[in-house]
Amino acid sequence: MSTQPAECTPQWSALEPLRQGREILVAEGRALGRLAAGLDGAFGRAVARLFQCRGCVIVTGMGKAGLVGRKIAATLASTGTPAHYLHPAEAIHGDLGRIQPDDLLLILSQSGETEEVVRLLPALEQFGLPILAITGSRQSTLGRAALETIELGRLAEADPLGLAPSTSTTAMLALGDALALVASRMRGFRPEDFARFHPGGSLGRRLSKVEEHMRPIGQCRVASAEQSVREVLVGVSVPGRRSGAIMLVDGLRRLVGIFTDSDLARLFERRQDASLDRPVREAMTPDPVHAVRGTMLRAAVATLARRKISELPIVDAEGRPIGLLDVTDIVGLFPQDAVNGESDGLEPDGGPPYRVFPEPEGGGAA
Repeated sequence: MSTQPAECTPQWSALEPLRQGREILVAEGRALGRLAAGLDGAFGRAVARLFQCRGCVIVTGMGKAGLVGRKIAATLASTGTPAHYLHPAEAIHGDLGRIQPDDLLLILSQSGETEEVVRLLPALEQFGLPILAITGSRQSTLGRAALETIELGRLAEADPLGLAPSTSTTAMLALGDALALVASRMRGFRPEDFARFHPGGSLGRRLSKVEEHMRPIGQCRVASAEQSVREVLVGVSVPGRRSGAIMLVDGLRRLVGIFTDSDLARLFERRQDASLDRPVREAMTPDPVHAVRGTMLRAAVATLARRKISELPIVDAEGRPIGLLDVTDIVGLFPQDAVNGESDGLEPDGGPPYRVFPEPEGGGAA
């Protein structure tokens, strides 16, 4: 077979592939709509079984259904329901040893008569575990063997021959997502839980905590609010790259203010040289915006953006500084507006969508 790309059929216009692509997507979308409208009590009972499962959900299926099953197992596992995939052919050659007494089986087959799946059923029956099935009919061999069967019904595949698994696998995948995500909501699965399972990559960074990215207190400038501005500037230094902010504390080491390079510049601009020998508390920003240990990095970046500030003190439960989040340290973690539209929990309202560096007024280039 030639590996060269085939030219468009002469009878096709340039827009014909686009029309047919849309037709396929619409057909599959309509099938999902009918599937949603036809959900019955079996779906609710299946979700309850997933929620109550004390072991793992063992997902199995053959061919394209097996590929969908792998994705469903991954979605279950990443949203709070332990799960893994079991290949039906490998199962009867020793992999049945993976199954444990508290497990639950989720089996996928459009026909419900897939040879490898049907051959597996008697062996699974010996384990006495509940079986959930996603299949075309409750009257199929798989449907009759299952405790709960979610029927896909008769689905017309989207390819012209009506043979290539397309609409059916889309329906299976959507049902698997629905099962996993409803069970996850029942568990009260939180962003923090999701972050624990996704520590890597862009998603992991967005769900990480501020203390993982802040400058630790040993690298921050901290001074007493009772010292003079001159004493603070001369006496407070730290190794490494300097931040443009000094956190100010009271006698109990609790955060009471922040003094930035901008505050110092204002003193000079107003010719208030005498203020250099006055207590820094008179020139500081009192009760500064801050984040508490455990705050999501995404929320902290949202605060920096909305308040148009460059430094965010991080405090412990008693209000004592434990570090500082500097915009120059974290801006590279969000190459685009990755925090767009996220409520930060530190503001009175969600506010409009934003970027770390807002666009110039009018939306044009500066």
